[in-house]
Amino acid sequence: MKNFIKSFRLTLVFCVFFSVCYILILWIFAQFAGPNSGNAEVVKLNENVVGAANVGQLFTEDIYFWGRPSCAGEGYDAANSAGSNKGPTNEEYLAEVEARIDTFLKHHPYLSRKEVPAEMVTASGSGLDPDITPACAYVQVQRVAKARGMSEETVKAIVDKAVEKPFMGMFGTEKVNVLKLNTALEKAK
Repeated sequence: MKNFIKSFRLTLVFCVFFSVCYILILWIFAQFAGPNSGNAEVVKLNENVVGAANVGQLFTEDIYFWGRPSCAGEGYDAANSAGSNKGPTNEEYLAEVEARIDTFLKHHPYLSRKEVPAEMVTASGSGLDPDITPACAYVQVQRVAKARGMSEETVKAIVDKAVEKPFMGMFGTEKVNVLKLNTALEKAK
């Protein structure tokens, strides 16, 4: 019985430590070392919040750059964040990818089927990916420039400014946040 009471007390101490103290330590660390003091980075346009920078959004109009497809619920639904769990030989998955390729080519007639970036027709693991590679952004420059009545050089310059370099020049890859890029386009009107 004596060991049981000691074990019970130790369990309570660990429960309190890991459910309160540990979370508190992480929160304090985020306040000082994390970006935005541990809060989500919001993107504003004309002083209005248009979204969170770390969660993708669905853009389908030709005047905007498109992000990766989402399998999270009806699209970019954080409550249903997950991949589709469909493998590369799944007939349903292959049909979805083919439909996405056809849609992408319909809006980008200047591309051949081989030039369609794979990340533009396959969903990310979380279904919430807010970023695309610079190559995917550059592929869309002609469509966006034409739809906005802007020169391709102007739109390409906006993309160039939106490219985020790897952390410390070596951790990660170059990326473009689609929401920030589309917000920059709106500001360039």
